[in-house]
Amino acid sequence: MSVAHKANQAKTPGELARMNEVLRLQKAAHIRDGAPSAEQRIDRIDRCINLLIKYEGEIARALNADFGNRAEAVSGITDIAGSIGPLKHAKAHLKGWMKAEKRKTTPALLGLFGAKAEVRYQPKGVVGVISPWNFPVNLTFAPLAGILAAGNRAMVKPSEYTPVTSEVMAKMFAEGFTEEEIACFPGGPDVGQAFSELAFDHLIFTGATSIARHVMAAAAKNLVPLTLELGGKSPVIVSRSADYATAAARIMAGKTLNAGQICLAPDYVLAPADKLDAFVGEAKKAVHQMFPTIRDNPDYTAVIADRHFERIKGYVDDARAKGAEVVEINPADEDFRQQEHRKIPPTLIINPTDEMKVMQEEIFGPVLPVITYRSVDEAVDYVNAHDRPLGLYYFGADAAEQERVVERTTSGGVTVNDVIFHVAQEDLPFGGVGPSGMGSYHGHDGFKEFSHKKAIYTQLKKDLGPMKALRPPYGEGVKKYLASALKG
Repeated sequence: MSVAHKANQAKTPGELARMNEVLRLQKAAHIRDGAPSAEQRIDRIDRCINLLIKYEGEIARALNADFGNRAEAVSGITDIAGSIGPLKHAKAHLKGWMKAEKRKTTPALLGLFGAKAEVRYQPKGVVGVISPWNFPVNLTFAPLAGILAAGNRAMVKPSEYTPVTSEVMAKMFAEGFTEEEIACFPGGPDVGQAFSELAFDHLIFTGATSIARHVMAAAAKNLVPLTLELGGKSPVIVSRSADYATAAARIMAGKTLNAGQICLAPDYVLAPADKLDAFVGEAKKAVHQMFPTIRDNPDYTAVIADRHFERIKGYVDDARAKGAEVVEINPADEDFRQQEHRKIPPTLIINPTDEMKVMQEEIFGPVLPVITYRSVDEAVDYVNAHDRPLGLYYFGADAAEQERVVERTTSGGVTVNDVIFHVAQEDLPFGGVGPSGMGSYHGHDGFKEFSHKKAIYTQLKKDLGPMKALRPPYGEGVKKYLASALKG
């Protein structure tokens, strides 16, 4: 057990009391101040943007320290620019999102006489955010875009696997916000457990499905509504009609970004049996072009921790021991047995079986199984025989086949002719289905996810005859109404 972990455990009782007190303060402030104006929401979003700009260099250095090696460009694209984009999108659109939505009355006749039906979007209150280690800044600030746009306050629990980055975020929030607005609670698993048991008005958790079960059970104690952004084994179906050079380059770029430590990383490829050699050859070319060297290359991200390094290496060893062909893509033929950082070269596992660990768990690393198929329907059946994934990817030029794949499979989202990119579309909802998550956010969908949709009906000021006829004593009016309602 690390010194930091011991410290986190030791401070948990005091931290729990502090978290409860901050939650009480935020809930009291929400009731006291009411729903914030559009201008107040924009101000809070602007403060987030300004903090990200101010701390850009410190964030990149912190992430590099936490990972052991992570390129400044990777952190800039994913965690910094990837956070500012959603915040700017919410800022630009929140005034329109805040407007009440008119709905039709039932029966429509009531509306003709002046009755009204509408939906108003009301802040839920205090939203808890449990963010993960793989993109710790982005997966804190991207949800905050919707949370703040919806007029809420927030409490954040960042990951213990990125302690340097978590402390930087705690400093940022303390500088930019009062604890009544946003408060941050770095700490270990015990702090996270206590955090997940708080009586929030909503809780969003991003992380592993196995941990989500515990978070959901903890939240259930207070009937806290949840958004769960999980992961799973996101498949890639490569069609015979695909451009294999382009497909392999994009798939390997997605698989090596952050060393595959992405919830939406392509987890396995389904390719036609007669195109296997073409795919493997193009995958090798793509890696050689992106990473002529790997071991000391600052562009190639290290695995976050020893536990995960050993876990990923174990998948490869298990597959090899059970008879799979393992293709390590090592352009400079480097020795990875002794190295300063925890780097694993991109590794293909050809035609693994479901008995292998690499096909039973989300990989979250630069290892890519490749399974061959004879027909696309066979590939679709394989996907459908397993848990519904967070993402699904199709490469090909056959529009009818593409539509068949999209229609016959269920996944959180789909990117066609690339991987991961649907998460970057602010006007599309992002979320999982079943084991890959529940609820969705980003853009307008995030605003609605973190809002209470309040239904409001305004009745006619004066009674109409038919309305009076539905009251006791019941007579012919009720009989006519029932006869009409029961007609086919």
